[in-house]
Amino acid sequence: MEVVRMYGGQAPIFILKEGTDRVRGKSAQSNNIAAAKAVADAVRSTLGPKGMDKMLVDSMGDVVITNDGATILKEMDIEHPAAKMIIEVAKTQEQHCYDGTTSAVVIAGELLKRSEDLIEQNVHPTVICHGFRLASERAVELLEKHSTSVTDEDTLAEVAKTALTGKSASAVKAFLADICVRAVRSVGIEEDDGERSVDIDDIKVEKRQGGSIKGSTLIDGIILDKERVHSGMPRSVNDAKIALVNSAIEVKKTEVDAKIQITDPSMLAKFLEEEEGYLKGLVDKLHTSGANVLVCQKGIDDIAQHYLAKAGLFAIRRAKKSDMEALSKATGGRIVTNIDDLKSDDLGNAAKVDERKIGDSDMVFITGCPEAKSVSVLLRGGTEHVVDELRRAFDDAVGVISVAWEDGSVLTGGGSVMAALSRDLRIYAEGVGGREQMAIEAFAGALEVIPRTLSENAGLDPVNTIIELRKAHAEGKGTYGVNVFEGGVMDMKEANVIEPLRVVEQAIQSATETAVMILRIDDVISSKAVSGAGMDGMDFDM
Repeated sequence: MEVVRMYGGQAPIFILKEGTDRVRGKSAQSNNIAAAKAVADAVRSTLGPKGMDKMLVDSMGDVVITNDGATILKEMDIEHPAAKMIIEVAKTQEQHCYDGTTSAVVIAGELLKRSEDLIEQNVHPTVICHGFRLASERAVELLEKHSTSVTDEDTLAEVAKTALTGKSASAVKAFLADICVRAVRSVGIEEDDGERSVDIDDIKVEKRQGGSIKGSTLIDGIILDKERVHSGMPRSVNDAKIALVNSAIEVKKTEVDAKIQITDPSMLAKFLEEEEGYLKGLVDKLHTSGANVLVCQKGIDDIAQHYLAKAGLFAIRRAKKSDMEALSKATGGRIVTNIDDLKSDDLGNAAKVDERKIGDSDMVFITGCPEAKSVSVLLRGGTEHVVDELRRAFDDAVGVISVAWEDGSVLTGGGSVMAALSRDLRIYAEGVGGREQMAIEAFAGALEVIPRTLSENAGLDPVNTIIELRKAHAEGKGTYGVNVFEGGVMDMKEANVIEPLRVVEQAIQSATETAVMILRIDDVISSKAVSGAGMDGMDFDM
């Protein structure tokens, strides 16, 4: 409870209600920094080609095995408010760049660790924040100098391989990278003015356990997790003309309550005959339009199913809205609401529509779509956990390819850019002067956490590695990074370790902004005690 003591015999005034915790000054800062560092340390061991995975078990007993930073932090049940701010860094990185989540969190943690040392030297937090902002702006400017342009599909494939290295799918990274590049190039749009854009949602992903990862495939069309509505329908249709209908193929019901009185058995027969005739008429209209495949967003009546099978149509019901839109983009068909309006021009085209048994269930493959602007990828793997992690790796790889293709700029990886920026910022700091210089030098040192962590995770001596790396960069070898496989340093350009410029830029910016926000907090008022995340300390053992 917060109490303001009054003098002169007056009663004390109670400001905060009972049970409220308050931590001020350096204690608040050190607690917040400790929480943020704990989160960064939790994911640090997953960074790089030699990074390890985490097994996360939730309260229901569900298991997630991954080394994706954003997924780990999302699955961890964290309550400390400062720790939650670090998780936001990973979320932002995931949304904007798809990769680099672990790097962003590790940089944020290191910035706070370095700032703690400066606070001990009586450097004011606002001075540190100003220095960090100057350093971040300068680093983003310098990134352009270190970047190169993307010119071909081979470079895009190397970007994907770099993102896949260190994940469970790294053994087949060349195979997966090829699928990712072809998928992005299929759905990517290049405007006349040179602007490029990719909508990742146009790449539909279906995953099935059973078989090996090498059984994964790219389809120039759409895969639907559905089956034919009637066993009498053909299992496969060549030269498919596809009708996309988002209304039900059944007798329409009245909008208001209606009662029909039937007094004669012949009237009932006539009534049923009329319903049957109506449904037969709908199927005849479909057939007359030239359609031999029907994809319906809503239900299909049993009688209509019989007539559709009799007419030799291949029909699917209750398709998702997103699948309907994807089919429209892939086949060139138009989604119609009223079958009466269906014309031959509205039909989509595909070379083949067939139902295949994949794992335990049937799936419908709509393939051979000319100029498909929506494609599908079927991912396979030995177990459910393998397929789930493969999906996360695939999303990262597709994401970084789309980012690199849109922006047209890439950087060398392996900690080479961070080491180069660190060297450039130290030179920049000398010209700034004042106490901000100390903050910029701390920022420069913090960026070296990436090559240092890469070497630590590979079992190398981090001190020797950083010394070798600094020596190489001093000799003008600006693309040299950590060789995690053989030790020492090597040219990352020759090794084809490449990542998009946007990934590094976003990681530096979001890490800086979060570190600055946490540093500016000098008072934590907690209205209730938070179990497991009190202000006295943190425990994030993984």
